[in-house]
Amino acid sequence: MTTSTRGAARVPAVLVLEDGRSFRGRAYGAVGETFGEAVFSTGMTGYQETLTDPSYDRQIVVATAPQIGNTGWNDEDDESSRIWVSGYVVRDPARVPSNWRAKRSLDDELVAQGVVGISGIDTRALTRHLRERGSMRAGIFSGEAIAPETELLARVQAQPHMKGASLYEEVATKEAYVVPAVGEKRFTVAAVDLGIKGMTPHRMAERGIEVHVLPATATADEIYAVEPDGVFFSNGPGDPATADGPVALMSAVLERKTPLFGICFGNQILGRALGFGTYKLKYGHRGINQPVQDRTTGKVEVTAHNHGFAVDAPLDKVSETKFGRAEVSHVCLNDDVVEGLQLLDQPAFSVQYHPEAAAGPHDAAYLFDRFVSLMEGQRA
Repeated sequence: MTTSTRGAARVPAVLVLEDGRSFRGRAYGAVGETFGEAVFSTGMTGYQETLTDPSYDRQIVVATAPQIGNTGWNDEDDESSRIWVSGYVVRDPARVPSNWRAKRSLDDELVAQGVVGISGIDTRALTRHLRERGSMRAGIFSGEAIAPETELLARVQAQPHMKGASLYEEVATKEAYVVPAVGEKRFTVAAVDLGIKGMTPHRMAERGIEVHVLPATATADEIYAVEPDGVFFSNGPGDPATADGPVALMSAVLERKTPLFGICFGNQILGRALGFGTYKLKYGHRGINQPVQDRTTGKVEVTAHNHGFAVDAPLDKVSETKFGRAEVSHVCLNDDVVEGLQLLDQPAFSVQYHPEAAAGPHDAAYLFDRFVSLMEGQRA
């Protein structure tokens, strides 16, 4: 990725997709070039949380909301220490941010972190194209990086695919750290960081949990050294088929019957540990308005998502696994994608979406309470 200076609004830019379609617009953020998988996010708000979500590593995110940047950029809503998207695509960037918490504009932050973007294109046409053809490799080129499109297309097509990409170690913490419980400490949880969002341990801390966030390369011995009441596996980027290490680690936790909770990538890891396969979705689920049904209660939740892979598990029966009986607990009402798993003979469950609500609705906050209940039951 190359970057340049501010004042990019008048600099021409082009987005090139791997199937040869291109969109011309203006540079937004840094000027230069970047590559990644083009995906779209349907959230009407929460762009700061989206951009700093490690699960978006190596992806060019297309915002379907027509205007982006109205509330600027603040110092409170980051979900990690940096922006992880490889590029950003918007239709109509706000000229002036307006929010009492804003410290600077979104454009300024993209420039400061070297994130190459493009604005002024028909994002509705681009989104329809990705829905029809599927997420695909892409490149954004602006300023001196622009070249004949045949050359740019060749460079895009030379990039690696997301399928088969192992990315979780790139985004995970390298050193363990602790998020203390808010108020009285009730439980200790070991959280395996596969790309964790900052709000997730905070939601657990609000419930009296002291969270020990461990690197993705943690061992079972390191997990149990903190004497956990429960173990958590986080969200993260890349293809779960490459995550043999986390699968083996989760299997070790399941063998000890420690209460376990996983979200997003953690859901896919649980699926693999139980013997199910995973597969790449055509264009994935990304946004904060996805309808999911909790099959254990019948309740329908509006939920926040960011995933391009899913678990291949049967919806119509209880499955026998080496860790006991398992069933699909949640399902997406748009396309019947598996959105949650639970074991029936020991305390373990997972969901494919993001109950921490950063950004997003609070419909799924009860899942953290369900995790607490599992730990209470095990302690009793």
